[in-house]
Amino acid sequence: MMESSVSVCPVPSEQLPINEYQELKDSWYFSWGTLDWATYIKKMAWVWGWSWLLAGPVASASFAPQKALGQFILCGAGLSTLLMGLAMLRLYLGWTYVRDRLADTTVVYEESGWYDGQCWTKPPEILTRDRLIATYEIQPILGRLRRTFGLLVLFLCIGGFIWILL
Repeated sequence: MMESSVSVCPVPSEQLPINEYQELKDSWYFSWGTLDWATYIKKMAWVWGWSWLLAGPVASASFAPQKALGQFILCGAGLSTLLMGLAMLRLYLGWTYVRDRLADTTVVYEESGWYDGQCWTKPPEILTRDRLIATYEIQPILGRLRRTFGLLVLFLCIGGFIWILL
């Protein structure tokens, strides 16, 4: 029965929310949200470490490591954390977009270009399937990303407190 509903669906295959979800899940970057905790933490640490390539020179230009080592480390760590926050924001926005497309009762799509937008109402069985995926697959990913954002803010606050003490 599901096959018959999908076969009469006018939405191009690449614009179906279920296919957008699968693409996101299979992509190199967005799949990080689906990894187990240990691998996820390693990826985030990797991003934070590599962001020091940009943050280190900026921090050293602001605070000479020979004279103000504490400020240099805190500035570099803060900038790296902000850069990591931008990477996390991109992950969050991508997953939120697909979750919203899955949970919506209609699919907005384009047949050949931006000027011919159409709307298709999902049949009940497809809507149920999509909402189950949004709830049980994507919501945990978004929760993990929100917790990571919370930790980043906590680290920035701790760094700011330490900065005041220096």
